[in-house]
Amino acid sequence: MISLAVKSHVLILGIETSCDETSASCVLDGSTILSNVIASQADMHRRFGGVVPEVASRKHVEYMLPVLDQALHEAGVSARDLDAVAVTRGPGLVGALLVGISAAKAVAFALNIPILGVNHVEGHIYANILANPELRPPFICLTVSGGHTDLVFVPEHGRFEVLGRTRDDAAGEAFDKAARVLGLGYPGGPAIDRAAREGDPGAVNFPRAYLEEGSFDFSFSGLKTALIAHINRLKSQGELPHIPDIAASFQEAIVEILVDKTIMAAHVTGARRVAVSGGVAANSRLRERLSQRAAGQKLEVFYPPPVLCTDNAAMIACAGYYRFIRGQMSSLDMEVDPRLELAVDSV
Repeated sequence: MISLAVKSHVLILGIETSCDETSASCVLDGSTILSNVIASQADMHRRFGGVVPEVASRKHVEYMLPVLDQALHEAGVSARDLDAVAVTRGPGLVGALLVGISAAKAVAFALNIPILGVNHVEGHIYANILANPELRPPFICLTVSGGHTDLVFVPEHGRFEVLGRTRDDAAGEAFDKAARVLGLGYPGGPAIDRAAREGDPGAVNFPRAYLEEGSFDFSFSGLKTALIAHINRLKSQGELPHIPDIAASFQEAIVEILVDKTIMAAHVTGARRVAVSGGVAANSRLRERLSQRAAGQKLEVFYPPPVLCTDNAAMIACAGYYRFIRGQMSSLDMEVDPRLELAVDSV
């Protein structure tokens, strides 16, 4: 076991259950991942073409204790070594969040240790700091996933200025819906990415919704409608849709908007570092285009590894560590908030 008798180190247990991954992780000093156990439900929800909230909640209940036990075992620590427990309190599916926060409260109460409520998007932002120790504020973070498309300026630890977010579908949600229309399966992001590699990104001129001049907000619902209209038009003309070309063109429309607004945000704020987080951060075209544009602007770009792009508890533990060292504890009567906003020092 790791000896933490002298508190020169801080060991945080992270718990994440905002959607369909049950995850627990032990992170030392906000930088060393001792364990990061993720029990995914993707195969179960694939048959429905998306996450079913009630099914997800029930599976979290089933997986929680085994995942916690495995996280402690893999880290080589006991529960008594823990200094605090960090947990996602929102945004997310209310039933799923309740499972995680109930487990975290039980651990905190039983061990008489602090509990740290973490915003899920905050966790994604800190996945980059966990993966890239050289990344320090100020920086811009683009968080793109199935539920979120947020452009955030981080001037210092604990401060988050939301510059823009999606007004309708998140980028990952748009990928899921497009993949369903194209018959590529679930989850849609990786499926679109794979199909697009064999296609021409300029084959179909899908619309780009930049919204008002200077806006950092996003909108992808019109793009989905354009995709459906394009396929229906081809079918009415007796033509077979060329899936790789359509996937590549659809992906390009999303990536172009994400990259343009991220680079613009860096210029407006004066930040010289850009980070990308969330499931869509693993998209190969997004990484390629953003890296190219950033190099031309002499900006540093940071990405987490794929395992830290998806929902995971290590990022929650890392975010919790920075709350812990600021003395920003939560209370045991903390409630879940499925629509929790990312705000300065939100708890």
